[in-house]
Amino acid sequence: MTPAQDPMIMNPRQRTCWLAVLLVCVLAAACTAPPGPGNVAGSASVPVGATAAAGLPHDPPTRTQVLWGRQLVITHDCAGCHGGGHPAADGWLAGVRSTEQRPHATPFEREFEIGPFMTDPRYLKPDNATGVGRFSERQIFNALRYGLRPGETPDVEITSAVPGQGNHPAHPKYLAPPMPWPAYRHLADDEIRAIASYLRNGVRPVSNRVPDSEGPQDFWGTEYTPDKIGMLPAPAFPTSRERQFW
Repeated sequence: MTPAQDPMIMNPRQRTCWLAVLLVCVLAAACTAPPGPGNVAGSASVPVGATAAAGLPHDPPTRTQVLWGRQLVITHDCAGCHGGGHPAADGWLAGVRSTEQRPHATPFEREFEIGPFMTDPRYLKPDNATGVGRFSERQIFNALRYGLRPGETPDVEITSAVPGQGNHPAHPKYLAPPMPWPAYRHLADDEIRAIASYLRNGVRPVSNRVPDSEGPQDFWGTEYTPDKIGMLPAPAFPTSRERQFW
């Protein structure tokens, strides 16, 4: 049997037709496949294989949700202030060390000074006495979405970024300025819930009482107005400062 007679060997025209069919099938599969968290949230910071349902509330949370939250914590550099550097390091997300150990603090374990106010990076491990274990997922969500201090804000669902509306406190107690919550608030709901799930369930709790903040608080409240930190959600693209290139 010659190559031309062999049914398993295609001529150039047959090969081109089969490649075209294969390309159509691939494109059809891509169009009909369910979106992952990155597609839903508009973010690329998601783990391979995550599903759109990964960020929904679960009790207990799913493994995928916790791993997704872990990646978000790493890629958003939470340890840059809250300590540890990486998940396997001593002091991961443990805030600053105790007052007695402060003279030996690393560059990631330092105080922040804002005018007359001085604060330390908070302890993000789920210890019930000294960490975020005493806060609910919703309180952590409200801290990242609205910048509200979880220990001084009611544990309720907040539906508006405007003080006095949608359960948003009329006189909000905002997190201190070192915390970049005005940027984190633009994360999707399921991304913030994934972060909360990781902090509450994926980190080993260790007791470490961070020193209390010193000096007057809340003088920064006037800095968190829409004209200074922008709208939530962000304005549609393109704004007058942007350009559409397509």
